[in-house]
Amino acid sequence: MDSDRELLIGNPSDWQNEAINRNYDSVNNTEELSVEDRPNKLPQYVATISATLSALSAGVVLGWTSPISDDIKTGKYNHISVNENEIGWIGSFTTLGALMFSLITGKVCDVIGRKSTLILLIIPFGIGWILILWANNLAMLYFGRCITGMAAGACSIAAPLYINEISQKEIRGTLGSYFQLMVTVGILYAYCFGKFLSIVNYTVMCSLVPAAFVFVFIFQPETPLYYLKTSQYNKAVGALKHLRGNHYNVQTEIQALENSLTTNDLKISDIFNRRTIKAMSMTLALMFFQQFSGVNAIIFYTSHIFDEAHVHVLDAKTASIFVSVMQVIATFISSLIVDKSGRKVLLIGSTFVMSISCLLLGLFFSLKYRTTIDTNTMNALGFLPVLSLCLYIIAFSLGLGPIPWIIPSEMFNSDIKGIASSFVGSFNWFLAFFITKFYLDIETVIGQDTSFYIFSCMCLIGSLFVYFILPETKGKSSEEIQNALDT
Repeated sequence: MDSDRELLIGNPSDWQNEAINRNYDSVNNTEELSVEDRPNKLPQYVATISATLSALSAGVVLGWTSPISDDIKTGKYNHISVNENEIGWIGSFTTLGALMFSLITGKVCDVIGRKSTLILLIIPFGIGWILILWANNLAMLYFGRCITGMAAGACSIAAPLYINEISQKEIRGTLGSYFQLMVTVGILYAYCFGKFLSIVNYTVMCSLVPAAFVFVFIFQPETPLYYLKTSQYNKAVGALKHLRGNHYNVQTEIQALENSLTTNDLKISDIFNRRTIKAMSMTLALMFFQQFSGVNAIIFYTSHIFDEAHVHVLDAKTASIFVSVMQVIATFISSLIVDKSGRKVLLIGSTFVMSISCLLLGLFFSLKYRTTIDTNTMNALGFLPVLSLCLYIIAFSLGLGPIPWIIPSEMFNSDIKGIASSFVGSFNWFLAFFITKFYLDIETVIGQDTSFYIFSCMCLIGSLFVYFILPETKGKSSEEIQNALDT
């Protein structure tokens, strides 16, 4: 095996000395390179977009119930009769499935590879959508939603891992943000088709997305890091050449990837060390602030907020499409600037604006339901909830939406990245289940305004957490990030 490596990439000491002489500041620094040796970014974009079609599939799963919930309640979907509580479970079973499957996805990625894991998701996606399409009772709907949720949860682990491991660090944040971008595109896809198609045709259109993902993604390479972890050096170099271009000198980057692999056997000491504990605490905190920022409540109240503002020209489905379009646009803007501005700036600005927005929403509901303010004054304040909603969605999509999914694949050491990312992702899905299932019960007890005041405080605390505790990962190699965790 070692002789194969030398034939392919040369004697290590020779090209390591050459790298030093050419002043490589990092494995991806291209400023000192000739034009022929500069990495080609286009293959990385193509591979990332192909991989994140799985995220689009997950977004379709998440958005499926929203435009047809009223029709389901009236028995228009395959003549299945459901009540309000059962509608809630149809949505919640998705997050339960995601929670269960995301726990094991990281280990599966380490065993069979990131690419193979993503491609095999066609199985749960396919089975789940078949159950939903042919459902003739509530149990089939529950199982279908749970199984498609499993696939969605697995996407949230495998796709960010894949993207992180194929990206050069200068565009790692941009490519990493495409996961959340594609989730929002998937939700918009569901909302649009749900408004204009019959329920059955709409569901068929949703079920086709995973097949399109596999058809496109199957032509992309496995990650070089996975090949190195499994001692497939020839394939690692071949994959890296595919992703960087045949003229790119992969030698230094291959060596850096090898150096990031400290052991072949995962030990307890690798999990419970200072770096890993700090990374785990920070990433779990980010997921906590993302879910307790109130985003699910804001989305849930979209049509209600428009009604309170007397914006009757938009029905509930159109209002949802309007909000979803804002999410897509803002998330795309985030992908353009995340590697220029950095993760911390976007997160701090995002959480601060969200805090103000939630405060204004809480104030509006307090004035409306806890005071005797006259109707004319309330009508004049009708712009306030819509403005707050728009600012909130834009701010969330710029920072707190996409970036928490980027950070875990950056902060954990290569040896434990898969398992650690699974745990963090599962925590996120657990919080999502808790909030979507029990938020309305809590809101009934404490009131709409109080719940938004709590969300405002959470966002503000999140902003302080990012400013004082979270390290910046923009433009840093894995080794530099790990060293930063020691401080």
